[in-house]
Amino acid sequence: MKMKNLILLFMLLTMTGCVFGQPTIFPTKQWNATIQVVGEGGLPISGADVSIAYIKPPYSYSDDPEYRGAISGTTDGSGVFSASHDDRSGRIGFSVTKSGYYETRSSCELKDPSENGNDRNISSTLVLKKIGKPVAMYAKQYTRIVFPEYNKPLGYDLTVGDWVGPYGKGINTDLYFTETHADPKSGYILSVSFPNPGDGIQEFAVPDAEKGSSFRSAYEVPLDGYQPTVSQTEMTNPNRNFYFRVHTKLDGNGNVVSARYGKIYGDLSQFTYYYNPTLNDRNVEFDPKQNLLGGLQSFERVSEP
Repeated sequence: MKMKNLILLFMLLTMTGCVFGQPTIFPTKQWNATIQVVGEGGLPISGADVSIAYIKPPYSYSDDPEYRGAISGTTDGSGVFSASHDDRSGRIGFSVTKSGYYETRSSCELKDPSENGNDRNISSTLVLKKIGKPVAMYAKQYTRIVFPEYNKPLGYDLTVGDWVGPYGKGINTDLYFTETHADPKSGYILSVSFPNPGDGIQEFAVPDAEKGSSFRSAYEVPLDGYQPTVSQTEMTNPNRNFYFRVHTKLDGNGNVVSARYGKIYGDLSQFTYYYNPTLNDRNVEFDPKQNLLGGLQSFERVSEP
């Protein structure tokens, strides 16, 4: 349990972007947290393991109990777990797990108790998503995609995880990335396009209660709604997510006969992609133990579905 609490503490620090230096020191006061755990249909889940991590300023990775701690337990028959503690925490983090479900994590800022009228009572609903039928996929993480050339579409091979030659080891173009520099002083535009009629991409939103889940997407991508291209400015937005369709074949009426599907977590400059190579299989529930893309560096490996 000690190791799990340290992992949760590290998660809380990295999720919230804590700055080390001279943080605000809150006076000691009790906080109260009530976590409601439900399934995707809204029904309560009992017996889920909940851990609530608290951090007392100054923020530190130290194992010193003076500065960090965690309270753990399980949800009751109504799917509820509650905890309280007296400390100077500015934030608390939540981790919820149960066998057969994907882990969900979240965090919440605590108000400064020295301000009149502010309390430290937290109530949050977290969704646990069931593990369905994970499949083998090609998956790779980019902390920052680097373009070998600007102002032209560059082919990318999803099964190789690289640019198509002469820029990389890729052989077949699954999609195109373009970084357009119209004016060095006005920034640039990133875009994704495709080689085949019917190929496309569409953005999807993650419900607030599911944003902390390690499995953020739907289990299957949609049949329709794909656009031939999507663009963004240079600004990075990690909250964007996409489904895509490639290798599309259409009949004489423009109906999809066959295609392959995948998803992207993140935007077009910093993202993780998942590509299901099985024809007409819209399942995008990735099994991290079956990544078909080998030879990845540690920072390119994908551990979440």
